[in-house]
Amino acid sequence: MASAKPKKKNPRLASGRKRVRQDVKINAANTSLRSKYRTAVKNVEKAVLAGDKTKATELFAKMQAVVDTVADKGIFHKNKAARDKSRLSAKVKALALASA
Repeated sequence: MASAKPKKKNPRLASGRKRVRQDVKINAANTSLRSKYRTAVKNVEKAVLAGDKTKATELFAKMQAVVDTVADKGIFHKNKAARDKSRLSAKVKALALASA
């Protein structure tokens, strides 16, 4: 038995070939934005864990813009974006209250 993956066939129609070309570009753009989203969230979480209030609030503001654009494009669901913003906002506020 062959355990290798079946070879993908190229589309015959010109519209199918164009669709494949577009999918490659869109996939690359979505991957980049998804990575930017996750990095922005991670940076805020690192700042909160480090206890740096000013850096956390600054990164949180930048993170909100990234999260909103990614959610608007439909890469992540808008409720996931809202949930992430809410949780990080609570962490940043708790950090601000703890240091005050």
